[in-house]
Amino acid sequence: MIYVKVGIIGCGSIARYRHGPEYAANPYVKQIVFYDRNPERAEKLAEMFKGSTVARVEDLYEDPEILAISDCSSNESHHIFSTRALLSGKHVLCEKPIALTVEDAEKILEAEKKSGKKLMIGHNQRFTKAHLQVKEIIKNNELGEVLTFKTTFGHEGPENWGVTKSKATWFFQKERSGLGVAGDLGIHKVDLLQFLLEDEIAEVSAFEGALDKLDDQGNPIGVCDNLVSILRTKSGRIGTASFSWTYYGEEDNSTVLYCERGIVKVYHRPDFQVELVRADGGRVLYELEKMQTNVEQTSTGVIDAFIRSIVMDEVPAVTGLEALSSLKVVLAMLEAAESGRVVSLS
Repeated sequence: MIYVKVGIIGCGSIARYRHGPEYAANPYVKQIVFYDRNPERAEKLAEMFKGSTVARVEDLYEDPEILAISDCSSNESHHIFSTRALLSGKHVLCEKPIALTVEDAEKILEAEKKSGKKLMIGHNQRFTKAHLQVKEIIKNNELGEVLTFKTTFGHEGPENWGVTKSKATWFFQKERSGLGVAGDLGIHKVDLLQFLLEDEIAEVSAFEGALDKLDDQGNPIGVCDNLVSILRTKSGRIGTASFSWTYYGEEDNSTVLYCERGIVKVYHRPDFQVELVRADGGRVLYELEKMQTNVEQTSTGVIDAFIRSIVMDEVPAVTGLEALSSLKVVLAMLEAAESGRVVSLS
């Protein structure tokens, strides 16, 4: 049996609530080593998950026993830490978005190619039981081809999730977050749509704004807290996507697919996570699992998939190229909103 020693760069909420516990629960992981610029955060997670810490990020790169690294740093640093980890001979699981620019994402992909190591990006939507069930429904042509769609992902905002639990969160800072809600929540749903439909988004138009969020100085934040987009895929499907940090009171992670012979509703009701509404009026309900939220954490499946790709020498479930494709769509949305025109990804 192969055992994997892993390192984690960045000890914020994503490491605490997802990477840390999911590595600790994986039978192939024997040890977790934590690094954070704030040593106290690393020490806290090491205590929680019976791991250890290092004082320098270089210590992770230089440890020959560490086979894999999770890059849980803030968005602007992914291309730095993930590139260096790959070139140090480590397999890398990088949190989304892969980077803030196409150029920086390509640096990571070049490092992946040069190193021969595995690179996976943490797009977790495609691993839920509900979305996997929908994937099968589409694959089996149960309701015919998907014609149109609408999807949304929103909650009350990252200031309630981030490690500081304050409006000083890096998510609100343009130089660190870069893409606002589009890069935090929207990119997940872009990845999901392209995964479910096995189709690529080809054209977008959008509106965005900082409608409600204020930073710790009482000023409107420097990135969007809401974005609404109209999308067209290469095959001609059209749909809408809405992303928000101002859904106060309840999280919404729903998707509706309108098909030739009916409708697929995902995460529209808490008791049944997938609902099929047939054109003849018949309904099929699937009770699968609760939707994961920031309040109710469950295993995402991301860590298990990443470790499996290493142990079984498989292609990672979410590749760097797929993540780059989703990044390009999000960047196109922001360009479309700024320019007031339809943006083509051709």
